[in-house]
Amino acid sequence: MDLKNALYKRFERYAKIDTQSDEASKTFPSTKKQFVLAKMLAAELKAIGAKRVKLDKYGYVTAEIPATAKGRRPVIGFLAHMDTSPAASGKGVKPQVHKAWKGGDIVISRRHGVILNAKNCPELAGCRGEDIITASGDTLLGADDKAGIAIIMTAAEYLLKHAEIPHGTLKIGFTPDEEVGQGVKYFDVKAFGADCAYTFDGDVAGAIEEENFNADGVKITIEGKSVHPGTAKNAMANAARIAADIVAAWPENMLPETTEGREGFIMFTDIAGGTEKAEVSGIAREHDLRKLKAMEKQLEAITAAKRLKYPLAKIEVAFREQYRNMKEVIVKRPDIMGKLKAA
Repeated sequence: MDLKNALYKRFERYAKIDTQSDEASKTFPSTKKQFVLAKMLAAELKAIGAKRVKLDKYGYVTAEIPATAKGRRPVIGFLAHMDTSPAASGKGVKPQVHKAWKGGDIVISRRHGVILNAKNCPELAGCRGEDIITASGDTLLGADDKAGIAIIMTAAEYLLKHAEIPHGTLKIGFTPDEEVGQGVKYFDVKAFGADCAYTFDGDVAGAIEEENFNADGVKITIEGKSVHPGTAKNAMANAARIAADIVAAWPENMLPETTEGREGFIMFTDIAGGTEKAEVSGIAREHDLRKLKAMEKQLEAITAAKRLKYPLAKIEVAFREQYRNMKEVIVKRPDIMGKLKAA
């Protein structure tokens, strides 16, 4: 089995399916198009011989690779997510393979002036001699996390073809809506049946993550008051201007572009509206949950101050839990990371 070619062919097929999630959606999964890939993966798992393949109403795909070793062994799960980021288009993705990169510029799109090199992407320096896959410059690539799906599927096919390789029972799970912080909202951990599971969703080869941000979504809504500008003094509340004032009031040293490592931040991702109504969306990230809540209280205090400044407007701020730092669980089971690092 040509693993490299099988891996690429799978990834190319998955990448061409638009699975962009939608943070504003009220459904789960947030977009129906994620089911297109989910159905494909379920059918493919059955075709390669996986057992207990299931696609549920929420879009979760699960399957099992039976044990080949005798005796009781831990049941290990492998996870990856199907959706791609709402930040860039996932429609019409055209993966490009740049064979045996020798260094220098990788021209992704001359038309758009999109060029990749070790200067604007330092991680690329360690990939000399490797094949590099990029998008065409018009869309995202979707390697986050269709590369993870392709890796798991290719490994599953290989193990199913080689029963002589001893292993315990393996579980596979593909999830929707990770990019909007809702990936495990309806995931049935007990039914999945793994003693522990590892997510294939990293960046450079060999990297292992044992900690992540605590994450919440942020939503600020402003209802203004519109009157004729000729008679607006002490009568108008311009929601668009108030939104800008709130965003500008957030400390500059607590933004993603001014922080690093374990430092927390709030990122304002979208501002939409006009005089009568405006909405600000964002994300809050902090490794320490207490610091996350303190940061949110700081934003609430800024909002409260703006209510006093703009008494004619109605200003509300809300936070939605997305996910929590996995280290809080991992510290209770040090063997999970210990065995992974040993492997």
